Amino acid sequence: MIIKIKPADSHYERGADGGQVIANKLTDKRYLEFSEAFGFGDFETPNTVLSTFPDEIISAYQEKQFQIAVGEQNEDMRLALNLKDELSTLVAKDTTDNGRWYSVMGNEAMRTVFETALGLPSSISNLDLDQQLTIFRDKAAQYFGDTEITQFENPESQEDLVKLFLIRSELNSGSSSTSSASNALALLSAS
Repeated sequence: MIIKIKPADSHYERGADGGQVIANKLTDKRYLEFSEAFGFGDFETPNTVLSTFPDEIISAYQEKQFQIAVGEQNEDMRLALNLKDELSTLVAKDTTDNGRWYSVMGNEAMRTVFETALGLPSSISNLDLDQQLTIFRDKAAQYFGDTEITQFENPESQEDLVKLFLIRSELNSGSSSTSSASNALALLSAS
């Protein structure tokens, strides 16, 4: 049996460079990220031949698996762990700050973090996008002193956002599962 391998389509380039690269044309941008991580098309030498590459890939894999394991126990912790990567990618985007806020509103995980941290109800998504944008910006200014997403480049600002998210998440989940009697019992047993 002879297996013929079809050569690369002449309309598409390999790797992650250029407008005709298939990874750039696919709607699922994880293929582009994969191509870029392996250095296909970006360099004369792909990352796969670099001595540090295996350790970097293994480390990234282990970190992602840790996030998944944590998420199986506590979804809020997974969202908090994932936020740093999401924010870094978002801040690096070549777009306006309104565009970054629209990206937050369009990303379910980031939207959940921001809605919760800013004390917004999930029903806000029923409003017009421009109204949502105004509300997100106003609340960000109220809690963090700035309306711009780029403020979260700063690790201290990221930490403040995560803390506020986790505190509010805990309050939201605790309010329905605890009673005043159980709170009193917890206080008495702690002393």
